[in-house]
Amino acid sequence: MERITIIGSGVSGSALAFLAKKLGHEVFISDAKDIKAELKQKFIEQGIQFEDGGHTQKVLECDKIIPSPAIPHSLPILQMAQNNNIPIVGELDFVYPYLNGKIISVTGSNGKTTTTSLIGHLLKEQGCKTAVGGNIGLGVAELALESFDYIVLELSSFQLSRAKTFRTNVGIVTNLAPDHINWHGSLEAYVEAKAVLLKSVVYGGLAICQLSDKKYLETKSYVNRKFISWYDTSENSIYCSEKDSCAFIGANKLFDFANTTLLGKHNMENIAMALTALAFFNVSSSKDALYSFKAPDHRCNFVAQRDGVIFVNDSKGTNVAATVTALTSLPNKKIIILGGQGKGESYEPLASVVAENASYAILLGEEKEKIAAALKGIKFNEFEFANDMKGAVAAAYSHAKSGETVLLSPACTSWDMYPSYEARGEDFVHCVRDLIGG
Repeated sequence: MERITIIGSGVSGSALAFLAKKLGHEVFISDAKDIKAELKQKFIEQGIQFEDGGHTQKVLECDKIIPSPAIPHSLPILQMAQNNNIPIVGELDFVYPYLNGKIISVTGSNGKTTTTSLIGHLLKEQGCKTAVGGNIGLGVAELALESFDYIVLELSSFQLSRAKTFRTNVGIVTNLAPDHINWHGSLEAYVEAKAVLLKSVVYGGLAICQLSDKKYLETKSYVNRKFISWYDTSENSIYCSEKDSCAFIGANKLFDFANTTLLGKHNMENIAMALTALAFFNVSSSKDALYSFKAPDHRCNFVAQRDGVIFVNDSKGTNVAATVTALTSLPNKKIIILGGQGKGESYEPLASVVAENASYAILLGEEKEKIAAALKGIKFNEFEFANDMKGAVAAAYSHAKSGETVLLSPACTSWDMYPSYEARGEDFVHCVRDLIGG
């Protein structure tokens, strides 16, 4: 029996604590924030000791420390642990020996939730006993000690940054773009964390990534590799064809774009990668199963249509790369609603894409002046400010012509005006329905 300290009592931290206790370890959990009363009661019932409101020296009275994924490497108590030669073990490495089933892991700057959810949906539709979790839904530790046919994990760069012994049968990196730079310290460290996933693919397993990201994502020589693009038709590629409106692996058709309700070219890539993972295990998928899948909320979701104007909710577009993807993936001109709390990114790359793909922009939130400056810098002056979502939706609709799309894809977090991107997206939907009726 080991003495194990868990840092953080969120979904992952709590699941880790309960698993460690079930495995017979002595468990102590420490949280810088207050732990909810009902969770404290569960810890007491399980015989798990805890502290909240800060980290004391008691954290160091252990044989190993397991930080929750979002806990930064720079946390002072972790630095003290390193100075005291206390092993710090990542969530994935601790849980991996207790996962029973073929593992399909998905990461990426954008699209990982949609791809993970789709793989889980298609496997379940085929009657496979499938668990889905990780960075969405259930914590990784909640999937341990039970037998599954497949375990589908969405993994963040935080989780992967501490992974050393974790292994996966299939690894998918949907795409790479700058994100979470403050947490990782540099773009290079962020990319390196994402690259860990493909290096974790087992002998004979499958690694999937964008052809354009190939130079950043190495794999072992004994791993099968598939690269996705819209131009490479070679035998080993996953090829998405605009001309044929379908995707192929080599000469074999994967699916027709018409067989999905998902919007945007980026989602065609997500589907192609998901179906490639299934094909690796010789699991087929029906048209009905694919068509029945609905994108997770706030990710390029169709909201409504009025007088030829379509409204799309992409509130999860919380960084420049995500919004650029939405703008370039969806057809026709857009009236784009931008702004919120920034992540320290430059808006110059966004401005040029807005000018090319949007006829007008509505700006709100803390970053509206900075985004306006970037748009003015390229002489795109077709924009105005709004004070709130209701005003933004009304202004966007007033400028929209039949055949155009009003797109909420803010390129910013929501925290200046909303508690979450979900709340922002829900407000957008509410404002749209109030405006157009129904």
